Amino acid sequence: MRVLQVHNLYQLPGGEDRVVEDERALLESRGHRVFTHVVHNDAVQGHGKLALAARSVWSRTSAAALRALCREHRPDVAHFHNTLPLVSPSGYYAVRREGAAVVQTLHNYRLLCPVATCYRDGSICEDCVGKPVKWPAVKHGCYRGSRAASAAVAGVLAVHGALGTYRREVDAYIACSDFMREKMIEGGIAAERIVTKPNFVPDDPGAGDGSGGYALYLGRLVEDKGLGVLIEAWERLAASGGEVPALRVVGKGPMADAVRSLADRVPAVTYRDWVGQPELGELLGRAGFLVLPTLNYEGFPKVIVEAYAHGVPVVTSSMGSAGSVVAEGETGRRVAMGDAAELAAVCWELAGDAAQRARLRAGARQAYETHYTADVNHDQLIAVYRGAVAQRDAVPAVVPRHDPA
Repeated sequence: MRVLQVHNLYQLPGGEDRVVEDERALLESRGHRVFTHVVHNDAVQGHGKLALAARSVWSRTSAAALRALCREHRPDVAHFHNTLPLVSPSGYYAVRREGAAVVQTLHNYRLLCPVATCYRDGSICEDCVGKPVKWPAVKHGCYRGSRAASAAVAGVLAVHGALGTYRREVDAYIACSDFMREKMIEGGIAAERIVTKPNFVPDDPGAGDGSGGYALYLGRLVEDKGLGVLIEAWERLAASGGEVPALRVVGKGPMADAVRSLADRVPAVTYRDWVGQPELGELLGRAGFLVLPTLNYEGFPKVIVEAYAHGVPVVTSSMGSAGSVVAEGETGRRVAMGDAAELAAVCWELAGDAAQRARLRAGARQAYETHYTADVNHDQLIAVYRGAVAQRDAVPAVVPRHDPA
């Protein structure tokens, strides 16, 4: 197939950017032709606030560039990832007018929540879900702590909701987990338009041996990933007077000092801000289990599928996407979101039970082989594309009466 990949890169690279690159490489490795339209958020520095807000609603620049790419390469499908703020939903109209089907991967909950996480003030928040105008986000300044910035994002969602853009101009949506799919349907996306396709690991690293036995946290050191819960859990274990399970933390973020402080007080905890390959793979493969006590719904944390590929079970929150992809007692353990006492108890149990870890390791590896390999993901992706092409043929493109592009 001929695929146009569209993505607005983030200023701080993350899992979403990696997924985009992995899918491009996967498609090309199977003989498909991939063309790209990629912009970077560093470019926002050249825009005033009003100009950026206007471009977020409708980008003439990106629409023109996408029309030109479609006329040059004639893609079957235009696969969008992030469109905020520089691509904008105008891209859907542009490519569909040129005959391409539109696929949109939902890496987060942006269509339901301007901040994209359904998380505010330390807990889950669904105040904006189902509302055509996301006034609660504006009131609380959820996006970047700014009412003005929140209003800009809410404005994009309101305008294109009213225009019918998300209902009519996207032929197929991809949700990263079943939990996300159901949440998006609650928010108004038609069930027949949205399918689940998880993230994947492009190259099979092979199962590790788990010989280190330690708990491992790998990712950004931020509040909504549950770092505070993790720290409290190990403080509880240290205060219990018994042997403290080993914990290794790898990552960067605003809570790095809190993790360093924990490591200074609890000898069983070690912290590193960065580990490169191949050491990172070895560290993951030797882990007894991965711990991810997230406090938000998550899209699909790629670290979970990377753990499964190494045969590493996962301890995570029972709510949200992470909980939906970790099978209790089969590929890992689930704990109540935000419950440090339960997290401590489960981690202590796992650290002391080699037989349970071995059983969960086998389940995690089996889950990878069944659901998260490159071959499986390729077949799922092509099925989505074919469905989108059929939808495009059934529903003609619409040109807005006043097309700014």
